[in-house]
Amino acid sequence: MGDCHYLDGNVYTSKRMPVVEQLLDLAGIGRQRLQLRWVSAAEGQLFADTVTELSEQSRSLGPFTPEKFQLSLAAIESVLKSSRIRWLIGMDRQLTERANVYNEKIEPSTFRQFLNLAVEQEYQKALILESLADGPRSVREIARSTGLPIYTISLRLNDLERSGQADLHGFEGTTPKFVRLAA
Repeated sequence: MGDCHYLDGNVYTSKRMPVVEQLLDLAGIGRQRLQLRWVSAAEGQLFADTVTELSEQSRSLGPFTPEKFQLSLAAIESVLKSSRIRWLIGMDRQLTERANVYNEKIEPSTFRQFLNLAVEQEYQKALILESLADGPRSVREIARSTGLPIYTISLRLNDLERSGQADLHGFEGTTPKFVRLAA
């Protein structure tokens, strides 16, 4: 760690990987489809062995059908681009190894719990927004397309409405319909 041509690049990458793994698990894709290995340009045999091992692992997992995960993959991409998650990942070392503005350190396990919760919430919001991209939907319609529980959708819709990303479009009978707002 820290022995990277790009200075701290491998340290920051190691901090990002658990987030990507968590997102792959949340999406039902599974973290086992992703690996991070440190291999130097001078380690040709190690590189070849690693590629062989990872190819075998991919083969044993079976084919991956991106179309089946289209909504989830779009949500993952959105989460990884979100300012909240990018900021938290960027602040990890500052808050756990150094100190915050009050000269307090946060325990790495506490920070990780907070980050995991933030990732889960951002993923849920991103799934809802992706579902709303097709037009107005009710909470039940969102639940069918995302697989999220109705209560979770209600909570995250409140968050999305407060942040100006979604809004009540109107009613179909007595059923409220929600829309995604332009960013």
